[in-house]
Amino acid sequence: MTDKMDQLSTLPAEHLHRYYRVITEGIGIRRHNELLAWLQGEIQHFLPHEILIAAWGDFTANLICYDIVSPLAGVRTEFSNPQTLSPLLQGLFNRWMDLGKSPYTLGVGESGFLLEEGGLQCPLGKALQNMRSLLVHGLTDERSSHDCLYVIFSSERKLHESLGAMQILLPYLDTALCRVTPLTHPASNATPLTSPPACWDLSKREIEIMNWVKMGKTNPEIASILDISVFTVKNHLQHIFKTLDVSNRMQAASKVAQGRKQDH
Repeated sequence: MTDKMDQLSTLPAEHLHRYYRVITEGIGIRRHNELLAWLQGEIQHFLPHEILIAAWGDFTANLICYDIVSPLAGVRTEFSNPQTLSPLLQGLFNRWMDLGKSPYTLGVGESGFLLEEGGLQCPLGKALQNMRSLLVHGLTDERSSHDCLYVIFSSERKLHESLGAMQILLPYLDTALCRVTPLTHPASNATPLTSPPACWDLSKREIEIMNWVKMGKTNPEIASILDISVFTVKNHLQHIFKTLDVSNRMQAASKVAQGRKQDH
C-alpha cells in the first residue's frame, strides 16, 4: 500500500482527482451492470480495454472459475467455452508467476495471446482476433491462498503505458468484482458442489455457501453475493460445521471434496 501511495504522490493534480473519482465510484458497486458501467467510464483513461476477464481458484490444480465483463455483443461468461479458455488463462497465469507476480503486457502474435483454433469460433474468440494487446496482473488472497488473475484486452497498442495504473487500481478492481454476483463458468476440471451426499443434512442455501467457501470467498463477500447478512452466513456456517463434524472452513471444504469423491 505504501508503494501505491508513493506512486500517487508523484502524479499531477489532474490525475489524482481522476483516480479519486474512479476509486470512489468503484467502492459503491454492488451489481454486474454497475460494474460494467464503471469499467466503461473514466477508468478507461487509465486502463483502455474492451474485454476484462477475472479468473480465480487453484490454478495449479486447474480448478479455475472466471467471469467476463465486456460491452461487446455476445462476449459474455455464459457464452464462453471453458475448455478452450482455461488453457489461455493457465498460460497467462504461469507467465505472471514466472515474472514474480509482476504485471505485464503482450502484443498481437506473441506466445499465449489467442485461444486455440477451436475457441476462435465463439463470440469471445472472434472478438480477441480484433484485439491488439493485453495486460495481465493478479493478486493472492492470503486468507484463502487462492490466486486471482485479471486480464484486460484492448484494440489499441498502448497497454504497456497502463502498467502503473494497473498496480494502483487492482485492489479496487478486485474489491468491485468481489461485491457483485459473478456470472461464473467453471472450467472443465472444476467441480463445484451441487448436491450433498444423503448423509449430510445441508440446506440449499448452505450448499451455495459451501460453493463460495471452496472458491475462497470471505463471509462478507459471500453475504454480498447472496444478498444476505454476514450474521446469517456465520449462522449457516456454524450449522454446516456441526453437521459435518468439523471446526473450521478448511476442514469443511476438505470434507465436502472427499464426500464427492466417495460419492462417485
